Amino acid sequence: MTAAVVGLLFFSCSTVDDYYIVGSPEQQQELRELFDILNRNGDDEAARVILLEHIAGHLLEAGYPERMRVFLTTHVETNPHDPYNAYYLLLVARNYNSDGMAKHYYQRILANYSDLSVRGTSVHYSALTELLRLTDDSSLRIHYYQDLLERFRDKIDIGSTYYYMAKTHEELGEWDDAFAAYRRFLNYPETRILGFPEAHRHVRDRVNFYDSSRNWTMESLETLVNTLKGAIWRQDVRTLLRYKSQENFFAMSWEQEEYDPNSQIAFNIGSFLLRSRVRYSADLEMNSNAREAYLRTWGWSHRIRTWYLYFRRVDFPADPEIHGNWEWAGIYFGEAM
Repeated sequence: MTAAVVGLLFFSCSTVDDYYIVGSPEQQQELRELFDILNRNGDDEAARVILLEHIAGHLLEAGYPERMRVFLTTHVETNPHDPYNAYYLLLVARNYNSDGMAKHYYQRILANYSDLSVRGTSVHYSALTELLRLTDDSSLRIHYYQDLLERFRDKIDIGSTYYYMAKTHEELGEWDDAFAAYRRFLNYPETRILGFPEAHRHVRDRVNFYDSSRNWTMESLETLVNTLKGAIWRQDVRTLLRYKSQENFFAMSWEQEEYDPNSQIAFNIGSFLLRSRVRYSADLEMNSNAREAYLRTWGWSHRIRTWYLYFRRVDFPADPEIHGNWEWAGIYFGEAM
């Protein structure tokens, strides 16, 4: 608040009112009438909240958002026991261009004022949802999610809240809490995550991986590939199965999507290996890279004789010991497209 504005607050009531008489002649007349009614009926709480709303709205419409904020915050400061003060500060927060100032007022509402409902909407609920939109601090966001879940479960998409809460725990490296929240998210299959239609399948795969031993990965792609080549050459089914991913392993054609329900149908790889004379390329495919790799094999006793073994780097910071390792994650049937 500027010194000039502060100075205005020490003048008589009529002088202070004049500070807020702005806009077109019609707008000024409407504001004078509203202030006159306020001066006569200000002791009536129900009337006062409507009048303050109208005055604030007129100040905004006239193009004076700063005076609107001064008007409401001055009322809050001079009337600390007004039960609608949280609502007035909500109006102030909503009309700040600065995210920082808006956050300040939303946080002030939650910290210092009891909740109230205005036209069926909770002031605290409004403040929490706005803070989640404005706040980058992950630890604060966790607190806001918890508050929503504890106090406003009937107003939120619980599944979505758990999903974004889990992602925020991940940002903090709180892996046990993250996967606990992901498990709760899975209890709400009707929830849809915007832009991520396979969210439930993806989260289920990650939870299964988190709960597994993860002992089939290898630090070196070269070592993993050579181990599987040796197992194929010796027809060593035990070693082949030992290094097959035990979670989320897929076997599908190139045309299928990984999350196709038919991409993870179990079949006995060993039986195909033992009744075939399988061969493999000396080198990985040219389209292999630092994140994924392909090994062409052929001669399988199957109507589709060419299989590409698919390897990918493990992206799992929850376990630093295997994060960045490689796993044999699946099979593509048929010649590469």
